[in-house]
Amino acid sequence: MATGVNADGHREILGVEVTSAEDGAGWLVFLRGLVARGLSGVQLVISDAHRGLVEAIGATLPGASWQRCRTHYLRNLLTKVPRSAQPWVATLVRTIFDQPAAEEVHAQHARVVDSLAAKHPDAAEHLDQAEPDLLAFTGFPRQIWRQIWSNNPQERLNKEIRRRTDVVGIFPDRAAIVRLVGAVLMEQTDEWAEARRYMGLEFLAKTRLRIIDDTTPDPGIDQRELTA
Repeated sequence: MATGVNADGHREILGVEVTSAEDGAGWLVFLRGLVARGLSGVQLVISDAHRGLVEAIGATLPGASWQRCRTHYLRNLLTKVPRSAQPWVATLVRTIFDQPAAEEVHAQHARVVDSLAAKHPDAAEHLDQAEPDLLAFTGFPRQIWRQIWSNNPQERLNKEIRRRTDVVGIFPDRAAIVRLVGAVLMEQTDEWAEARRYMGLEFLAKTRLRIIDDTTPDPGIDQRELTA
């Protein structure tokens, strides 16, 4: 499933697909389907590090950056350290995201890597290599960082889908899954349409200026942020 923020600042359900595995081929077909139905101007994709997803993004959404979900990443990083050290490491990593400006975020990331290196070199190396994907949000206006540095908002939607599907248990076929999940997503779409903007127009305008300055695309392009 993919959700997005459109040029008007409202969230949308972009698409849903039933598949047996989250592999590269599945993501490629899914994203190609979104593009074929008119998805364009994607600036940033936010997701966990699903197998093959990053390659599929590059193949179907040229020019889009990838933000690795900070919440999922931290869970992965904590597997690199002993359980007794996990609270300290988690607190240390979170300080990266507490910084008020992009330069300070990157500087704090470097300091955290150095702090980890002495006792937990594997974790330090892991965090160092993750910098471009983990801190991609810093290339966008600070006012929308909280909306784009994780895919937690979509996880809440996933939780509601699981709650509804668990009641059914076993579905007779793919069409039955699509009907139920589609109904949940239609309800969510109606709620989002009536709600206030997820991102302010003034901040979206700044992201358009950023893209024009960096790559000089068509100024009328429909800029989007996508969460998969």
